Amino acid sequence: MEQKKLKIRDLTMRDGQQSLFATRMTQSSIDRLLPLYENAGFYIMEVWGGAVPDSVMRYLDESPWERLRKASAAMKGKSLLSALSRGRNLFGYVPYPDSVLEGFYKEAIKNGLNVMRIFDALNDLDNVKESIRMINELGGIPDGAVCYTVDPKEEAPSGFFARLFAKKPEKIFTDEYFVEKAVAMEAYGAKIITLKDMAGLVNPSRIASIMPKLKAALKVPVDFHTHCTPGYGLASSLMAMIHGVDILDTNIWWFGGGSAAPALELIYVFARKLGIEVEVNMDAVAKIRKELRSVREELHDFDLVKTFPKEFDPVADVLPADVDEQFDRAIRAAHANDEEALLDACHAIEAYFGFPKPNLLVKEAEVPGGMYSNMVAQLKALQAEDLLDDAMRLIPKVRRDAGLVPLVTPTSQIVGSQAVSVALDRKKGNADYSNPSNQFISLVKGEYGHTPVTVDPEFRAKITGSPEEKAYDVTKYKKPENPELPEYGGVKLASNDEEYLLLELLPTVANGFLKRRRAEEWEKVHAERVKAEAAKVESKKKPEEPITGEVLSAPMGGKVLEVNFKPGDTVRPGDVILVYEAMKMENDVEVEKEAVIKRIFVEPGDIVGTEAPLVEFM
Repeated sequence: MEQKKLKIRDLTMRDGQQSLFATRMTQSSIDRLLPLYENAGFYIMEVWGGAVPDSVMRYLDESPWERLRKASAAMKGKSLLSALSRGRNLFGYVPYPDSVLEGFYKEAIKNGLNVMRIFDALNDLDNVKESIRMINELGGIPDGAVCYTVDPKEEAPSGFFARLFAKKPEKIFTDEYFVEKAVAMEAYGAKIITLKDMAGLVNPSRIASIMPKLKAALKVPVDFHTHCTPGYGLASSLMAMIHGVDILDTNIWWFGGGSAAPALELIYVFARKLGIEVEVNMDAVAKIRKELRSVREELHDFDLVKTFPKEFDPVADVLPADVDEQFDRAIRAAHANDEEALLDACHAIEAYFGFPKPNLLVKEAEVPGGMYSNMVAQLKALQAEDLLDDAMRLIPKVRRDAGLVPLVTPTSQIVGSQAVSVALDRKKGNADYSNPSNQFISLVKGEYGHTPVTVDPEFRAKITGSPEEKAYDVTKYKKPENPELPEYGGVKLASNDEEYLLLELLPTVANGFLKRRRAEEWEKVHAERVKAEAAKVESKKKPEEPITGEVLSAPMGGKVLEVNFKPGDTVRPGDVILVYEAMKMENDVEVEKEAVIKRIFVEPGDIVGTEAPLVEFM
C-alpha cells in the first residue's frame, strides 16, 4: 500500500510574521533565511500579499516588488511562491476595477509569483471569479479560498413559553454551504481549494464532518488553513490529516502557535505516528529554525507573546514518555472523534513546549482575536470599557442585520465597530444604528458584494436611504495622478509600471514611499556629479603621467576663457595659446618660441592658480 503523503505550505514569512509580529520582518532578515529555504522542499511558500505590500512600505520603507523578486531568485523554482489576495479588494481596502487587478497579477507573476490565494470576505463568488480567470490566463495557479465562519450564537429567550415556542433561525453555514462554494470555485478554474479558517474557529469535529465532503466533491487538491488562537488549531489540523487533506498550512517552530498557524514540527510528529510522509526536508528546516530564533529576537518589540517555546528538533530529540503518550492519545481521540479528549491532549502538548494558552474570550465569543482587540481599543478610546460585554452580545444582531456576513477582514472590523456604536446608542437612550459608520452603510448597501443572507429592504432603507441593493460602481474609480517632482529634477513620482501599481493600490502610503525613492535617486545623481567634477579637477591638477617637457604656467590665478590650440599643434612665437581672466581683465598667454604641444591641462571655464601648469610642450 502506497504511503500517504502530505504537502506543506510554509507561512512563516507572510502570515506567520503578520499574525505574531505585525509584519515587521525586514528584508535583511528574509535575505538570511532564503538560502536556507532553497532545499527545504516546501510545496508552497507564502511570501507576499496580505498586509505585506502595505506594511513593508509603511513601516520598513522597503519595496514589495523587491521582496518578491529576491524570494523568486533565491528559490530557483524549487518551491512555489504564493500570495494572499482579497479578490476584488486585492491587497487594499476598496473594490478595484479589472484593469488594476490584471496589472497587479501580471506584474506579480512576472516577478516570480506562482500561486495566488484568492478569497472574498463575504464568500461572494462574483468577487473572485475574474481573479481566478486572470491568474489562469497569465500562467499562475489560482487557489480559491472559502472563508470559514459559524452561525452566530443565539441569546437565550426569557420565560417558559418563549423557550418553548422560540423559532430557531435557519442555519446558514452548513457543510453544504462551504462545499458548494468550493465546487463553484473549482468550476471557475481554481487549481487548489483552501478551507480558510482565519479566526481559528473550526473545531476538530467540524473538520471530521466537512473534510471528507470536500475531498469527495473536488478533483483539485484541498488545503487547510487555520490559526491556534482559541485552541483548536493543532487538533483540527490533526483531524484534517486523518481525513485526507492534501496540503496543510504551518509555520516553523518559533513562528508557530498562538494567533498563528500550528508549528510544522508538531505536525511532523503526528504524521510520523500516522505513517504519513511529510514532503519536507526536515534537516533543512532545522537550519532555518536555528536562524529563525535570532530573527524572532530582533522582532521583540512587536512580539505579542514575548516568551519562546522550548527548543525542539522532532528528528533528533526523544520526547519524554508522558509527552509522547499525549501525541498517541490525541491520535486515538481523533480517530474516535472524541473532541474533548483530543483537545485536552493537544493543549497538554502545547503547554509542555510552552506555546501560548488558548484565548478563551475569543473561543467563547466566536470572533477573530483581532476583532476583539479592536473593539477593546475602540471602547477604551471612548472611555466606555464597561460596554464591552454589551457590545459582544450585540455582534450576532449586527451580523444578522448586515446579511450574516463572515467575520474576516474587513467585515470583522466593520461589524465590531458597529456593535460598539449600537451599545453606545442604547446607553444614551437612542435608537439602534443612530450612528452607522460609512463602512457599515457601504456593506448594507451592497458595495462589498452579495451577503450570505439578503439584507431586509426596510433595514437597508433605514441605513442607506434606499431599499435597493447597489453594487460598488467601479467606473467611479479614478486613476491616481503621477505628478512630476520639480524638486527632484522634474521626474515622475512613479518611475515605472510596478511603482504606479503601488500608487493605484495604496495611494497614501505609496506616495510617501515613492517620494523617498526619488529623493534618494536625486541625491545620488547630485553626489555623482560632484564626485565627477572633483575627479576632473583633480586629474588636471595631477596629470596622469609625469611632466617631462617644458611647461607654460599661469602667470597669476584666474579663469580660463579660451584655448586656441590642441595637442599636436605647432605654435610659433607670438601665438596666443589661451586667454584667461584675472583681476577683472582678459590676459593673453603667448608663446615665446616655436614648439609642439604635448598636453593642455585646462579647458574654458576652469579656475587655475598662480603657477598652475597650463601647457606641456614636446
